[in-house]
Amino acid sequence: MLRRLIFTVAAALAASAATLGAVAPAAVGDTSAAAVPFSRLAPLPLPLLGEAPGDQFTVAVADTGIRNADGTYQLKCGPAGGTHPEARAACDRLAELAGGGQDPFAPVPRGEMCTMQYGGGATARITGTWRGRSVDAAFNRKNGCEIARWRTLEPVLPSAR
Repeated sequence: MLRRLIFTVAAALAASAATLGAVAPAAVGDTSAAAVPFSRLAPLPLPLLGEAPGDQFTVAVADTGIRNADGTYQLKCGPAGGTHPEARAACDRLAELAGGGQDPFAPVPRGEMCTMQYGGGATARITGTWRGRSVDAAFNRKNGCEIARWRTLEPVLPSAR
């Protein structure tokens, strides 16, 4: 994660220098008009790590058996907000999954071997936009694979343990 941060900052500084037509001095004492010290470059507005501005979702949850967990919530990330009861934690979890290269909205692959356990009648549907793409994902707890998929998205989805 630290390597990714360092790479992102270095790339942002290089892009900023290229956009402004400025570069760092090539050598100590270089006073050419094209050379501008990094300290005089305009700072870049960097989004919070892992959050993409414009990520927004409608999260509809039913039959969890948990008091005040069922309902329809709005979740916005980059910055966190909306009516979701745990917006900050939910956005942090999505950022963590994105940083690990996971697609938290992908369905269970066809042919996947899943344990025959039942986690209850809870269902959820998440629609919206994540990292610039459309999302429409359904969740339930009808077998081991679906239970694991649900738990991966906690606290975006309520804990139904």
